[in-house]
Amino acid sequence: MTSSRRHFLRTGSTLFAGATFMPEHLQAAIKRMAPSDRLRIGVIGANGMGWSNINALLKVPGVELATICDVDSRVIDRRLGDVAKLNLPKPATMGDYRKMLDMKDIDAVVIGTPDHWHCLQTVHACQAAKDVYVEKPVGNSVAECRIMEAAARRYDRVVQSGQWQRSSKHFQDAVAFVHSGKLGNIRTVKSWAYMGWMKPVPIVADGTAPAEVDYKTWLGPATARSFNQNRFHFNFRWFWDYAGGLMTDWGVHMIDYALLGMKAGFPTEVMASGGKMAYPDDAAETPDTLNAVYRFPNFSMVWEQATGIDLGPYRLTHGTAFIGNNGTLVLNRDGWEVIPEKDKMEAVPMQKQANNALQQHVQNFVEAVKSRKPDMLAAPIEAASLTAQVCQLGNIAFRSGGRLHWDASRGQCTEKTANELLTAHYHNGYALPKV
Repeated sequence: MTSSRRHFLRTGSTLFAGATFMPEHLQAAIKRMAPSDRLRIGVIGANGMGWSNINALLKVPGVELATICDVDSRVIDRRLGDVAKLNLPKPATMGDYRKMLDMKDIDAVVIGTPDHWHCLQTVHACQAAKDVYVEKPVGNSVAECRIMEAAARRYDRVVQSGQWQRSSKHFQDAVAFVHSGKLGNIRTVKSWAYMGWMKPVPIVADGTAPAEVDYKTWLGPATARSFNQNRFHFNFRWFWDYAGGLMTDWGVHMIDYALLGMKAGFPTEVMASGGKMAYPDDAAETPDTLNAVYRFPNFSMVWEQATGIDLGPYRLTHGTAFIGNNGTLVLNRDGWEVIPEKDKMEAVPMQKQANNALQQHVQNFVEAVKSRKPDMLAAPIEAASLTAQVCQLGNIAFRSGGRLHWDASRGQCTEKTANELLTAHYHNGYALPKV
């Protein structure tokens, strides 16, 4: 049971591997469809998972790529080449997503931009009557997550998060086993990400943004800074201006299943300890080592993260373990198994991953959009918002002194320093959207 984000990004970006064009019978079937059966989509941010999502969506009959939006024209050129290889009509291209939202014939948008843009773009898309498939984490702060939820409700939009594991059959089967009660009383849940492939982010001097990049727009509401290659594209994840490190990258996936398995809401208390212990002198800001303990009414949840190390709990790079009185269920992207507690229950051998979860996830989104039934979504905005907020609270505990108490009724911490980190502070003329 081993895999890595790097492996997924490499394979996920080639979902059409082996095919240089769309089969004629599929093209013909799409042409026969009535316009009302077609779904015209645009992508905002097409460099990584944004494009993996588009590749999967284009396999769904009736889905058409109408527009590509990216602030890096090199990315646009590369994606136009990918579209040409698939023998698809050339989509419109632009650098300003607001122009896409003004297009009346766009039904839905895929948002694959850095985390600090997710809230604004989702809210604006909802206001423009577009449905949304937004990458995780849905928001870069607790406040943003809640605003995104409110926007989906107010404007009656279908909003799905890119937490595609929720559409993985073996994950679903594992959660069903947890809910069966066979593990007995579950007092502790562990989730972790040990990323041995992650190396230090080298320190490089500030420079000039490439001519092909609209860097001012890339920054958007984030603090104005000189361009630095370390903060651009993939590595934005390791800087607080734009994201939350491994906690909101891998943690969103693993903690999501901890919460789902335990049918849990918000914790009452969070404690966190860690720092830059693997690579103390590299350029990253977010911790490379972090342990967070969440207290819930009937159980505790532990999050562990470490870079430069592969041997996590149960000798796995990533996963979630439900530790019960009768046995422990261990789950990750490759499968799940049950390890019995002595003779209290029977072991369950490895149940391996069996379906293309990303493909199933985007299919679920399309079906929800066409049926106008948000309640059928595998990762609806409400669930994704909860998970993202729980992950944000882990980071906030770390950044504010190591411990916080959460008052769910007020949506606040009891600690002033922690509360100050609940809301994103927008810059450069941008304002946190109001719904």
